Amino acid sequence: MDERWRVEDLARRAGLTVDTVRYYQKRRLLDPPEHVGRVGWYGPGHLERLAHIRDLQSHGFSLALIARVVRGEMDATDAPLAAAVVAASGAEEAGGSGDLLSIDALASRTGVARPLIEAIIDEGLLAPNRNDGEPLFAATDVAIVEAGLRLVSAGLPVPELLALARDHHAATTVTAERAVTMFDEYVRTPLRAAGLPDDEKAGRLVDAFASLLPAITVLVAHHFRQVLLGVAQQHLEKAGDETEPTAARTDDEWLAEAVRPS
Repeated sequence: MDERWRVEDLARRAGLTVDTVRYYQKRRLLDPPEHVGRVGWYGPGHLERLAHIRDLQSHGFSLALIARVVRGEMDATDAPLAAAVVAASGAEEAGGSGDLLSIDALASRTGVARPLIEAIIDEGLLAPNRNDGEPLFAATDVAIVEAGLRLVSAGLPVPELLALARDHHAATTVTAERAVTMFDEYVRTPLRAAGLPDDEKAGRLVDAFASLLPAITVLVAHHFRQVLLGVAQQHLEKAGDETEPTAARTDDEWLAEAVRPS
């Protein structure tokens, strides 16, 4: 007779809580048990599925992506691309370190109160990893919080910084969505329609993503820096105090005197 377990035994074998197992069922990540009377029985297939879910989570896959993978809704062309996107996100967030911090550890490391960190998350400036619903933070998140702390120390008000973060997040999201739409329209869709084996299409998609991601990142970051510096210069040119026009007129008079024929 095949092995079978109640939900408590399945959770114990998988190293999870019963609530987590039931949550995966609710999200349709885990097939329902076989019911005999009022008792639900789980088997080795359920245990293997839970191990697969945990493995995908350890590689940074969101539950939404995991659901598509385990339900077979992601085809052979898109699955490697999804893995490449997750890997790129994980490498960026790790910042050279695999250590992830809880929100309390992040607060302790940076000296920023937890409620303020939660407010920064709400504004979209921080996007933590999630493990069973708990936010986890990497080295880049520490750097972001510390950068914000420097701005506050320089005298910028926290509410206005959060408003700026909210506006920046909204504008950046629009730009990112347009970039992804362009990639889908001009790269992914034509490749998927090409008469090539799935593994070759998948490889070309991953190569295209790996090439275009840093190029787009550099372009956007450089453009924002140049616009910021340009706006700062224009502001300085227009924000002179009342003595500057007088000084400018004096300089003009001096120049006219210097070049006037004797």
